[in-house]
Amino acid sequence: MSDRATFDLLSRVLFRDGLMLIIDKPAGIAVHPGPKGGPNLQDLLDQLRYGLPRRPELAHRLDRDTSGCLVLGRHRKALQKLGRLFSGGRVEKVYWAIVVGAPPAPSGRIEIALSKRSNVRGWWMKADPTGQPAVTDYRVLGTTPGGTWLELKPLTGRTHQIRVHLAELGCPVLGDPIYRPTMQPDPRPPLHLHARSVAVPLYPKRAPIAATAAPPAHMSAALTAAGYIADVPS
Repeated sequence: MSDRATFDLLSRVLFRDGLMLIIDKPAGIAVHPGPKGGPNLQDLLDQLRYGLPRRPELAHRLDRDTSGCLVLGRHRKALQKLGRLFSGGRVEKVYWAIVVGAPPAPSGRIEIALSKRSNVRGWWMKADPTGQPAVTDYRVLGTTPGGTWLELKPLTGRTHQIRVHLAELGCPVLGDPIYRPTMQPDPRPPLHLHARSVAVPLYPKRAPIAATAAPPAHMSAALTAAGYIADVPS
């Protein structure tokens, strides 16, 4: 990841039209520049201009260590339209996670308000009854020795929402270094959280544009143990 000259975003494009791109973001790279520098996705987006005068820009974000579907707008008007769809909760996002332990039921809804844990690290969140409402639906897809494969649908878009909600439920995401780290195996594996699919209702009279990203290599062993059969290329 450190060698930006050899990092190929073109091979990770899942969808492209005149307004929008959907790419398969790899785990381990931040989407925005951080205070300490280092590689970030935003610095690489010139690769995805496809002849337009300006690069596409992020329509939303994923955590550094989360992989999968990431939506980009190709110009200002497209970004405005996508922003309205995301803020209005009209974009369907589906995540896969391997968690430590298991949730209390095979499916359910987590409704736990969230707020910043501190002003120093504003992206660290905590459960807070006076915070912003946050809702996540979950469903068990399979089980592993000591863990569970979950499908998750966040109905709101709070920072670290899925990670905090699962930790509060007593089944933190495998490899999460922040939320319930004492429950993690030693040595701790990479974060097992993947933005599996996205459906964007970009055009009023058409079906939503959908894209699906194959899970990253570091999740393969746990997913296979839980019963996942690798995606067959179309």
